Amino acid sequence: MENEKESVKNEFDFEDIRAFYDDEVQDVTKKIILDPLFMVLINYLWKDMTFEEVKAKAEKVHGNIDFQKEFMHGAIRRVIEMSSSGLTSSGFENLDPKKAYLFVGNHRDILLDAAILQVLLVENGLPTSEISFGSNLKEGKFVSDFGKLNRMFTIQREGTSKELYKISQKLSAYVRHTLTDKIVSVWIAQRNGRTKDGNDATQSGLLKMLNISGKKNFSENFAQLTIVPVTISYEYEPCDHFKVQELYLSGLHTKYNKAQGEDLNSIITGIKQFKGKIHMSVGAPIEEKEYQYIDKIINENDKIKALTSMIDKRIHHDYKLNPVNHIACDILHDTDLFESFYSPKEKNNFITYMEEKIFSIEGEKDTLRAIFLKMYAQPAINKVHLNEQK
Repeated sequence: MENEKESVKNEFDFEDIRAFYDDEVQDVTKKIILDPLFMVLINYLWKDMTFEEVKAKAEKVHGNIDFQKEFMHGAIRRVIEMSSSGLTSSGFENLDPKKAYLFVGNHRDILLDAAILQVLLVENGLPTSEISFGSNLKEGKFVSDFGKLNRMFTIQREGTSKELYKISQKLSAYVRHTLTDKIVSVWIAQRNGRTKDGNDATQSGLLKMLNISGKKNFSENFAQLTIVPVTISYEYEPCDHFKVQELYLSGLHTKYNKAQGEDLNSIITGIKQFKGKIHMSVGAPIEEKEYQYIDKIINENDKIKALTSMIDKRIHHDYKLNPVNHIACDILHDTDLFESFYSPKEKNNFITYMEEKIFSIEGEKDTLRAIFLKMYAQPAINKVHLNEQK
C-alpha cells in the first residue's frame, strides 16, 4: 500500500480523482451504512434485510473488493433478477487473472454497464476492475463515497481548454499507472456519455488521451495498455424514452440542458426499467502486431482513426442482436429483409411497446418514432455494414 501511494506521488497528485485505498475502505463503509439512503437502497432490493444484517456484512469489508463482493455483487444480481429476462456472457474464459486489461466498453447505461462487468469478472474467477466515473455524477458525498468504494475514479468533465488538457494528462497517467504499476484492470467507456442513437462509436479523444502518458512509439504505448473491447447488449434499451427526448430536442437545435438530479433519475430508471435479455461479450485483446500494422500509417490522427475503427468493428461484431433490432430495422426502412429473425407476434409486441413510449414523450410523433426506431435498428445496421466490408 505504501509503495502504491509513493509511486502515485512521483509525477502526479491523483488525490482528487482516485478510488479509495484499501486501508480507507473499512472506516468509510462503517459511515456510509449509517446514511438513511443506504438502507433505502438495501430495502428496495431486499425488503426484509435488517440494519444488523447490513452491519454484519460491513464488518467483513476490509478493502474495495470486499465491498464489491459483500454488497454490490448481490445487489447487481438482484437488479438483473428483478428487471431482466436474464444475463448471458461470452469471452471471459480468454482472460488471464494475473493480467491487467483496459476494458473499453460501449456505454448504454450509466451504472449497469460497468457493474455487470464486475459481477461477471467475479463469477469467472477474475479480479474486479477500477471504473471511470464522470464528475457530473458525483451529486453529494454519499454518491461520491459510494462510487469510490466501488473502485471508481473520477473523470473531470469541465474546464477551460488548458485545464482540460491538464486533466487529460493526469487521467492518462492514472490509467497507465493503474494498469502497469498496480496491475489492476480498468473499465472506461468508449465515449463521453451514453450512446443515445444506438450507434456505438469510440471517440478519438479517448484514445488521444490514453496516448498522452506513453513514453514510446504508438504501437508500444497502446500495447502496454492491453485494450479489450467489451460489448453489452440490452434487448430493451435502458432509458430509451429519455434518450429519444434528448435527441429530439437536440434535432430542433435546442441546447439540451440537464435538469437538476437528471443523472440520478437516469440511474434509478436504468435499474428499474425492464431490459429483457442482457448479454456481455469480452472481445479478444488487441495484439501488438495489430498496433504495428497501424504504426505504418504516417499521420498520427489517421493512426487514431484506424484504432477507433478496430475497436468499433469488434464491438459491432460482438453486439448480440435481438428480434427487436431486426424488427426496428425492417419498419424503419419499410422492408422485410429480416423477417426470418422474428415472428408476427414479436413484431406486434414491439410496435405496442414503441407506441406506449412515444405517447409519453412530448414532440412531433413521426419524428420521435423515427428516432426510436433508429436507436433499436442501428446495431443491426452496423452488422450489415461489417458483413459488406468482409
